[in-house]
Amino acid sequence: MSEPIQAPQISTDVKYETIARFPDYAEAQAVVDQLSDKEFDVSTIKIVGEGLRSEEFVTGRMTKGRAALAGLGSGAWFGLFIGILFGLFAPGFGLLSIMLWSVVIGAIWGAIFGFVAHLATGGKRDFKSLKTMAAETYLVQVQASRANEAMSVLGR
Repeated sequence: MSEPIQAPQISTDVKYETIARFPDYAEAQAVVDQLSDKEFDVSTIKIVGEGLRSEEFVTGRMTKGRAALAGLGSGAWFGLFIGILFGLFAPGFGLLSIMLWSVVIGAIWGAIFGFVAHLATGGKRDFKSLKTMAAETYLVQVQASRANEAMSVLGR
């Protein structure tokens, strides 16, 4: 019998040194990828975001109709999932028929729930948005005992 897989242990008492600082995550990721390509032990590296902030991008207006339409779409997908499950375990009733009715019923209920959920907000949030976390600076840090080696691998 094989041994259970264990998650790597992350020690908080290990000292790290910053070897690079970037204004965006992609550049920090590229440095770690470069070290990985040169077979440096990347388990000794971490990327740290400093100056974290929450950003919310408003993507459009949310109306009762749009809320119902969004609910209709998600309800239809859920109905399809349920229809497939029922179809697999009740083969005598016709898989296509079960799936079709499940999609229709799911879409109807989804639209109703979407409409009612938006109505319940009382107009306090009549917009759609995407929330993200961003940092002002991204640091590439390596365990202090390996920092010089990482710098020489990068040619810095």
